[in-house]
Amino acid sequence: MQHIGKKEFLTALGKGLILAAFGLFIIFSSIWVCMAIWIQQPLGWLFSRVLIGVWIVFALSILGIYVTQHLISRRVDLAIYLVAFIAVLIWYFSIPALQNRDWNPEVAKILSYERTGNLVTLHNIRNFDWKPDGSYTERWETRHLNLDKISGVNIVTSYWMGPQIAHTLVSFNFSDQAPLVFSIEIRKEKNENFSAVGGFFRQFELSLVAADEKDIIYTRSNVRKEQVYLFPIKMTNTQAKALFNEYLKTVDELQKEARWYNTLTSNCTTLVFDMVQAINPNELPKDYRLIVSGYLPNYLYDLNVLSHRYTVPEWYQMAYINARSAEYETFKYKSSANFSAAIREGLPQPNQQAH
Repeated sequence: MQHIGKKEFLTALGKGLILAAFGLFIIFSSIWVCMAIWIQQPLGWLFSRVLIGVWIVFALSILGIYVTQHLISRRVDLAIYLVAFIAVLIWYFSIPALQNRDWNPEVAKILSYERTGNLVTLHNIRNFDWKPDGSYTERWETRHLNLDKISGVNIVTSYWMGPQIAHTLVSFNFSDQAPLVFSIEIRKEKNENFSAVGGFFRQFELSLVAADEKDIIYTRSNVRKEQVYLFPIKMTNTQAKALFNEYLKTVDELQKEARWYNTLTSNCTTLVFDMVQAINPNELPKDYRLIVSGYLPNYLYDLNVLSHRYTVPEWYQMAYINARSAEYETFKYKSSANFSAAIREGLPQPNQQAH
């Protein structure tokens, strides 16, 4: 039996680990490349699939050569793959987000505003008249807002695929007019559907929608039958105005340049977190519940943004609006004010919560 020294053993182990690491790199990077080509289809439906097949053969060849022997030399084999992968990265990250696509009517218009001090005129606020079958009458509005009249802030979570994932909206109460909701959404083109996988691969631009509650909350609770919760949170007037101004900052950014939506890093929950973090940079710890967004209310409770006068289960029970929004359908007068009042029935407002 042949014995090897410690130095030879460590050398062999190091080479083996490098070999394994490079093999894993080829596997996972090739999966990413194939998914990016599948979603983007840079050469059209047919030739993009041919390109995926070519890449798979190429990757398997490099992997097989590297594991068993080498084509030219191991370093050159590595360089060949890295050059090809870098070329794909250059193509992918040069794909521009655009403003001029054939958009779905729900996200067709871009927000804009003018302001004088705390007086803001906000254009292209969505206030569609939704029907139970999902059809709607388009209506876009301009509202004149006084940020000194903000009287409360609400986090709305809407669940459509289990308890782990929720869409997050932020609704601002005003003492002199109907609430206004901001929602970070994908900007879908006509006949395009949401895809969480596509959201990882630059399939959708990002859209900031400002809407009436009877539009954007009603369509989730009453039309799509999602499970919707409304949580009035504790926030000072100064913080509420600062958060509103962060949304206006996002309006400016999207006016200047289109951005990509990303399912993981640039979505409805993480962007709200970034806005609040900008207000209180030292007070908000990062947490897995910002990714597993269905548990965002639990995170808010731990931060004491939701009053501890009630338990988390009590908050979920009180915040659940679907029964109240369903009762709204029986109202003789179906106005924005009546809908907003109905979904808040029985909810403690921040000034009623124990601090």
